[in-house]
Amino acid sequence: MSEATVDTARDYYDSEEADEFYSTIWGGEDIHVGIYEKTRDIREASRTTVERMAELLGDLPSRHILDIGAGYGGGARKLVGDFGARHVTCLNISEVENERNRAFTEKAGLSDRIDVIDGSFDDLPFEDASFDAVWSQDAILHAPDRKAVLDEVARVLKPGGEFIFTDPMQATDLQDAAALRPIYDRIHLPDLASFGFYREELGKRGFEEVLIEDRSEEIGNHYGRVAEELDARRGELSASDAFVDRMIEGLGHWVRGCAAGKLTWGIMLFRKKG
Repeated sequence: MSEATVDTARDYYDSEEADEFYSTIWGGEDIHVGIYEKTRDIREASRTTVERMAELLGDLPSRHILDIGAGYGGGARKLVGDFGARHVTCLNISEVENERNRAFTEKAGLSDRIDVIDGSFDDLPFEDASFDAVWSQDAILHAPDRKAVLDEVARVLKPGGEFIFTDPMQATDLQDAAALRPIYDRIHLPDLASFGFYREELGKRGFEEVLIEDRSEEIGNHYGRVAEELDARRGELSASDAFVDRMIEGLGHWVRGCAAGKLTWGIMLFRKKG
């Protein structure tokens, strides 16, 4: 990322209001979109996403996994503690989130198998072919140069390694990009990626598609539930009413965009050719 973009992202996620919102309302240890097939509970739905992704990867005890945009590290602890991954390295831009990740990880007794690194995912501080798999949940949308992120993922993955990730995206055939302008403005970027974007760009970088699970309805489900929970529990937060109202307004843009078929989300699994 550019230095200005890095600073903007870090300042936001390191702010007290944002940290309280994500840790209290969004999902606790998990701050990504959930799968709501069997629940309306945000944390349970978020855990379901992690479990489904881990199931798709399989054979975790033999793997060193890199989690880019790791947030509070809930996915990493699940991968190591419940699914037996050999080691997970978390890479994340927010120092506040990273400190919380380290504290949760130490409390879980997993510090010997989980590293937490401060850094940006478009300039990974790792050697070529260092990891058996790369994992990411709803983080790449924030990158001003997503192609640079994919370049780095391709570089640090071993041949035959797998890249599994989710990302809130726009529809591949979106005709009216102006309809999503309120979302673009809130994330300070000109657009979102799409299933088509990732298929094309990862193909150029020597990846083969293993599967894509289109679960686009979960965008509306998740952002809607977060908005409901935030409104209902606003009295528990130290954040101002103005902050809460802005967040609810922003979440509503995502819900409406999903209902209009202009947004997509899903689990994507690609393999780097050997």
